[in-house]
Amino acid sequence: MLSWEFPPSAAGGMAAHVDGLAHALQRSGHEVVLITRRVPDTDRDAQVDALRVLRAEVDLPWLPDDPIVSTASGNHAMVAISSSLGDWHPDVVHAHDWRVAWAADVIATLYGVPIVTTFHGTERGRHGGHLGPGNPTDVNSVEWWQAHRSRRVITSTKLLVRDILDGFELDPEHVKRIPSGIDPSWWQHAAEDETGGRIRSGLVLAWGRVQYEKGFQVLARAVGVLRHRVAGLECMIAGRGSYLPELQSQIDIAGVGDLIEVPGFLSDNQLRAAIHRAGCVVIPSLYEPFGVVALEALAGGAPLIVADTGGLAELVGGTGSAMMFEPGNADDLANCIERVLTEPELADRLVRRGQALLEASYSWDAIAGRTVSVYRETLADA
Repeated sequence: MLSWEFPPSAAGGMAAHVDGLAHALQRSGHEVVLITRRVPDTDRDAQVDALRVLRAEVDLPWLPDDPIVSTASGNHAMVAISSSLGDWHPDVVHAHDWRVAWAADVIATLYGVPIVTTFHGTERGRHGGHLGPGNPTDVNSVEWWQAHRSRRVITSTKLLVRDILDGFELDPEHVKRIPSGIDPSWWQHAAEDETGGRIRSGLVLAWGRVQYEKGFQVLARAVGVLRHRVAGLECMIAGRGSYLPELQSQIDIAGVGDLIEVPGFLSDNQLRAAIHRAGCVVIPSLYEPFGVVALEALAGGAPLIVADTGGLAELVGGTGSAMMFEPGNADDLANCIERVLTEPELADRLVRRGQALLEASYSWDAIAGRTVSVYRETLADA
């Protein structure tokens, strides 16, 4: 397995995905060696639990300040460190995104094995379907080449499947959807000094990047609707982002500044503690390609309310694990919040179904099992 990101280096969700998947594969009896880039205070060759991790020195300061050139050159170091494998021989090379495309292709060729690539996003998708000249177009070209060099392509949502099929003109049978996973045990663990146990309150919790498309302004209006309908109501919207000043204005306009706390960034432990005491978690997004926040809320045992849009609908729609409302409709959202906060049986049912959904579909062991099925299908075509 090759990934540019792996803990303690963590940009976005890729590092957590690779970490969770690699360890789950190892637990299920498969031998996994991960090749990644070395960051300070990490060893070149290390055992992380039972996982062998080879970290290549990819920083080459004499190169031009060009992300594609420097990344391609860094792949040379990843190929070089693969010589440490000795007599060990992989059956599959699994690449994560374009930054390891060259190394994955060379290593797969050296061992005569197929490539499986997971795209965690695409350059075309990150630019709203429009590619300007320069790096975006060049990265898209690398992704196109990588997709066609791979025997199978994996991605996490139906939206990304469509993006890859349309953008790279692949055989639909070769593109597989496997969602991202989560470690429920970490989110379920309550630190006594932070929570004192799991006690639901009238807290409505939301978090994430504070951007217009996240819909926090819709939640602010819904809280205004509920002011005189739900006793003990309070709300927290955590996170940072460019829309924060406008969101604060929307909170003031709705007259709910006394009910809504906007604390900024929360650490993982602070967020977990907030989830454990929340009466419900709301994800009010106008658009959401995947929605890992929903998985975190379910893992933390909070009743969940989500907008019926994009990846959120794909994650929980029809499962009974969340109440859903029309995106942008503050009155619809307010009705959902009122029901969850005032009907304990409904809240308990949402939590139970959420736990069952996580275990069946989004635990790392479940994700690893589906990934192994793709490996086996790939090898059968070899």
